[in-house]
Amino acid sequence: MSITQQYLLDSYRARLHGEPEPPAPGRHDLVLARELRDYRRFRAVVTERPARGRLRRTLARWLRPRALG
Repeated sequence: MSITQQYLLDSYRARLHGEPEPPAPGRHDLVLARELRDYRRFRAVVTERPARGRLRRTLARWLRPRALG
């Protein structure tokens, strides 16, 4: 069963019981991503690591051309 089918089934059941409909799939994804980012920054500060730029530095290191030799 796909996410859309499950959502439609849950919406139908909610209407039958007079309950509020569930949120649409993907509706809160952006909020979740922001909360996850903030939590990771918080954990970095608590463990005394730099809170910003770690991903960019890591990607730059991985994507840097390597010397042949």
